[in-house]
Amino acid sequence: MNRTLNGDFFINILLGVWDDLSAPGVGWQLLVLVLCLAVGWSLSRGLRTIMRDRQVNLRVIQFGVESFFRVLSPLIALLLIVTAKPILAQYQQARLLKLAVPLLVSFALVRLAFYLLRRIFARTGHASPMLLVAEKLFAVFVWIGYALYITGLLPELAQFLERTILPVGRYKISLLDIVQAVASVAITLVLALWAGALLEERLMRVNSMHSSLRTVAARLVRAVLISAAVLLSLSLVGIDLTVLSVFGGALGVGIGLGLQKIIGSYVSGFVILLERSLSIGDIVTVDKYHGRVIRINTRYTVIRSLDGIESVIPNDMLISGAVQNYSLTDRSLRLAAQVTVGYASDLEAVLTLLQDTAATIPRVSAETPPSALLLKVSADGLELEIGFWINDPENGRLNVVSEVNRAIWRALKAHNIPIPFTQKDVNIMQPALLEKKLPLQDTGHPGR
Repeated sequence: MNRTLNGDFFINILLGVWDDLSAPGVGWQLLVLVLCLAVGWSLSRGLRTIMRDRQVNLRVIQFGVESFFRVLSPLIALLLIVTAKPILAQYQQARLLKLAVPLLVSFALVRLAFYLLRRIFARTGHASPMLLVAEKLFAVFVWIGYALYITGLLPELAQFLERTILPVGRYKISLLDIVQAVASVAITLVLALWAGALLEERLMRVNSMHSSLRTVAARLVRAVLISAAVLLSLSLVGIDLTVLSVFGGALGVGIGLGLQKIIGSYVSGFVILLERSLSIGDIVTVDKYHGRVIRINTRYTVIRSLDGIESVIPNDMLISGAVQNYSLTDRSLRLAAQVTVGYASDLEAVLTLLQDTAATIPRVSAETPPSALLLKVSADGLELEIGFWINDPENGRLNVVSEVNRAIWRALKAHNIPIPFTQKDVNIMQPALLEKKLPLQDTGHPGR
């Protein structure tokens, strides 16, 4: 790599490129290059438009066109350039097209990596700062590799890495082997995670399967794919898989001693998903937490309360404790409102009025009509209760009870039905009379 220490090598590269651009036939190369890029962009955009207009239901075609639209354009252009380069080379030198081939390969590789990373780690559409940094680093490495390739330094760099030996215990390994190992592990893991995300999206669309079973299947498929990717990458590197038995034994001891709660939560997560005791969208109460289940992971479950607070509940807590599920088998929920009327009121008319008033609330179920009851004949009046059912407990309970109470208040005022209140008589006695009525207290002193 001595020639990289002076600027003659790079000057020769620049002069060679300038000679190619100054050649008489460079116009044909530029024309072919521009046509291939334009045709690639037009074909990829046209395919996506056709698939969208015809509403193709075949998932494979939709996935290949819609998802890989950004990668499809440079790939088509690359295929056209590779086809046109030998034809044009029969009449003149096609160095410019030869230079454009690795450029398009690098461009397509960067876009493909960005697509895979976004499909794995940003399926909601929001990319984290860590993901953006990873994308930029990958793009930098790809363009550095392209620069090394076109300058002819890549083979020399590979030889340098191969000659650099690092002692690892009783073995010696080169830097090139380490780079290849890291690259193979990263590629296999990314492909496994991408395939797992794709299968998970596909399973979540199977409406004939329960949502819990779909989640379990997606988690199991992802775990199997990741395990297979790790084993395959280790085999490609040349690591003997039998050495993993010792590591597996040590890992088992570590799990048994220090990770009991975590492993218990993972096992509880699979149990919850398999027995279908909880599903996404259920309204539950766990200990002091109440809300809707918005996510069920293998280690924890996220419950979002009606005031927007999200609680992360370990799955072992859902297995070992009592859980109130308001929508396990039936989403109907009974609520009640109480009111007290005076003794002079017509009881039957008031009960009918309460039932008719509660039935006017939109969220009150019409399938099960409201029912008014006489709970107690108290000292203050007749204590009544109006019970009613709702079919959407996820929209809240207090708000519908408030609507019913407000409607009852307006109805009672409209029909002049009084609501009694507690009355107490307070008698204030004169101090002189109070002294006569109260006996003298013995203070324990004889002179008093």
